[in-house]
Amino acid sequence: MAASSTGIVAGLTAAALAAIGYLAHQAAETVPAGLGRAAQASATPAAGASKAPRAGEDPAALPGGSGKGARVVYSLRGDRVWLVAGDEAVSRTFKVVPSAVDPVPGSYSVTSRSKAVTGSDGVPVEHVVRFASVNGVVIGFSAAVGGPTTPAPDPKVRTGGIRESRADGDAMWTFATIGRKVVVVR
Repeated sequence: MAASSTGIVAGLTAAALAAIGYLAHQAAETVPAGLGRAAQASATPAAGASKAPRAGEDPAALPGGSGKGARVVYSLRGDRVWLVAGDEAVSRTFKVVPSAVDPVPGSYSVTSRSKAVTGSDGVPVEHVVRFASVNGVVIGFSAAVGGPTTPAPDPKVRTGGIRESRADGDAMWTFATIGRKVVVVR
């Protein structure tokens, strides 16, 4: 009987630790911009901040300091994404239409994906790849089903959909599986 009790206690302890780890991860993803490690990375850009490409550089060049290994890199200023293979080769780069709510620069992971849904702005989208949350607004990449591009988001509506063309959305869907690193840079 004692061995059976020990197994039950060990199982309950493992389940409790897994639940705590999951909740800690969820809490870390929703820390306000002014707190925790997100604040150390940097704050969100001020309203009206320039999104011009880096002066004197090729705007399509992979930004320095964007990490190592296989990853998605998203530039807030350049409104551009790079899909980077494990050998540091850029397999694809493309422009995106930014969301109304920007994630804080830093490192994230793909947390969920949906083949097709209706976006928070009412637009049908496909190949949704989610990686962050800012004050309750989920941030992710998606492609509008109705066309290759979408208009800029309504600034009065807090949305987190970073829109890409359908072809770029197909590439993102194939590349950015659950757990894939996403690095957000200025």
